[in-house]
Amino acid sequence: MHHQLTAKVKKSLSDLAGKEEQLTSILADKEKELFISYANSYTKFLSLCNTDSFTVGFRLGARFTYDTFINNRKG
Repeated sequence: MHHQLTAKVKKSLSDLAGKEEQLTSILADKEKELFISYANSYTKFLSLCNTDSFTVGFRLGARFTYDTFINNRKG
């Protein structure tokens, strides 16, 4: 499935990339390594949060579906 990025997401990603480029160009070696490590850790954290949110939402949707179609048959 091909996912199209919205204009807002594209702009935000472009802004983020520009700021990262600015920061890495002015930071010294150790500070640059720390910043890149921080950015990678934050990206991993966001990915885990997104996965968790999807899982919670999927379970909630499944529960609604179950209640709508299965519980209604019992009553």
